[in-house]
Amino acid sequence: MKRTHHCAELNTAHLEQTVILNGWVKKWRNLGGLLFIDIRDRYGVTQVVFNPETDTALYETAKTLRGEDVIAVKGKVAARPADMVNKKLKTGEIELLAAELEVLNKSKTPPFEIVDELEVHEELRLKYRYLDLRRKFLQNNLMIRSKLYHAIRAFFNKHEFVEIETPVLMKSTPEGARDFLVPSRNYPGRFFALPQSPQTYKQILMIAGFDRYFQIVKCFRDEDLRRDRQPEFTQIDVEMSFVDERDVMETAGNLLRSLFREILNVELADPIPMLTFKEAMERFGNDKPDLRFGMEIQKLNDLFRNSEFKVFRSVLDSGGEIAAILVEQEESFSRKKIDKLVERARELGAAGLAYVKYGDQTFSGGIAKFISAEEKAGLISKLKPADGSLLLIVADSYETTFSVLGQLRLEIGAELNMIDKNAFAPLWVVDFPLLEFSEEEKRYIARHHPFTSPKESDLELLEKDASKALARAYDLVLNGNEIAGGSIRIHTKALQEKMFNALKIDKDEAQAKFGFLMEALEYGAPPHGGIAFGLDRLVMLMVGAESIRDVIAFPKTTSALSLMDNAPSEVSEQQLQELKLQIRNK
Repeated sequence: MKRTHHCAELNTAHLEQTVILNGWVKKWRNLGGLLFIDIRDRYGVTQVVFNPETDTALYETAKTLRGEDVIAVKGKVAARPADMVNKKLKTGEIELLAAELEVLNKSKTPPFEIVDELEVHEELRLKYRYLDLRRKFLQNNLMIRSKLYHAIRAFFNKHEFVEIETPVLMKSTPEGARDFLVPSRNYPGRFFALPQSPQTYKQILMIAGFDRYFQIVKCFRDEDLRRDRQPEFTQIDVEMSFVDERDVMETAGNLLRSLFREILNVELADPIPMLTFKEAMERFGNDKPDLRFGMEIQKLNDLFRNSEFKVFRSVLDSGGEIAAILVEQEESFSRKKIDKLVERARELGAAGLAYVKYGDQTFSGGIAKFISAEEKAGLISKLKPADGSLLLIVADSYETTFSVLGQLRLEIGAELNMIDKNAFAPLWVVDFPLLEFSEEEKRYIARHHPFTSPKESDLELLEKDASKALARAYDLVLNGNEIAGGSIRIHTKALQEKMFNALKIDKDEAQAKFGFLMEALEYGAPPHGGIAFGLDRLVMLMVGAESIRDVIAFPKTTSALSLMDNAPSEVSEQQLQELKLQIRNK
């Protein structure tokens, strides 16, 4: 019996019509001799009634059904009794009076119940992902993701962008995360790499004259995973010619606003606020601030410049920083909780965490006895604390002071329910350092990638002190998560060579890795720049999921395993021989 309607389609307009539904048995109830079975598909649920007085054989067959059996049922649409109307269902005003039943496939008893409020270990969910995906929560996530694809393409088509697919098998150019390597059968000992990003290809497309490119593209990074990371992920990849930072940021901002308006009916800020990297670090303690709540970091160097408190004085004399956050719900913090905050600050790398309480127009407790009356007056004037406030102070190196306070701000904000989970607060962060020092490699590496252009005012620093140069880079942040990042690219060979020199990449290595791009830059490369959105993370934030695994159909575990099909798996000796490979046992 082929379905005539889906399971969320029927309503009182269909009364007395004979229809056929196909789907899965969601649940069944035997009440007063009548058997009620809910049949489910991805659209919704319809209640089906089996009456033994109407057809005893049909009723007996229906009694053998169990959850997740696949059935086809034919019957007449009837109105539910008034006291049985379910306003939570689209089909809650009707039911189907069964006349025929066909069991299309019986199901084994599932390892977990197919419900949204599921408390089961994630590994079990991923092993039986095809069952997990029957849950409405995950289906809705993937439906929103599907709508997002359509909206993205509609936006770029409207703005004359060209969608071009770039290769999945490419040259290995590791400069950052590890590549996934693919051995070549035709060229033994040589390897393709799966793209970490289409970066070089999209720059070459600009040289080729496609001045507005986009692609929804799979990317791969063989790196350690976290809640919002996967070995394979999806980017909205964009590149534009004859543009500066504002042009790219305007396009990306318009895209983001368009997607939220169309998919969620939410209006985002216009224009999107902007902070420099330095401002973000000193006000929020990280380069991806969550603007959904306040409790900003306050610098206190000037107030304690002449402090008699030896701890503060020694930190300032050594070039360090003193800063604080003001917690206005002091009553939430007992001495035991404050001690835990001190320990947490130490875990995060600080030498300690000082505090004072405010009430009756003065500070008390903690280090209050080490603060002069003049310094207390200065704190009141600067911070304007309310009665019952708690001031948490870190005095340490520049990086440690702000990063520790930034993390404490997030943790305290979450604990005190200060974060509006229904709000969306986008932000641009600009003026990043061009380079950052890698403790692992003991050298400076590109903060974004080696094709990012330095600011024009800092070009001379590439040869003098590149560590002080700023980049023409920009990150788009949403609710404390980086959702997109991009830059204006280097478009001349001479400047690209200077960048490689600053990164300690010699000419031979540069030629081996990027010779094709260097040569292309000599054939009339236009000024260009771009941006890439992390689509998985964007969907995660839009639907309010806890992990990107909840918005990907078949994700890997945090150890990069696919539990459903047991990948990665061993391959045959014949396959290895064809590739001229041999597994070396440890």
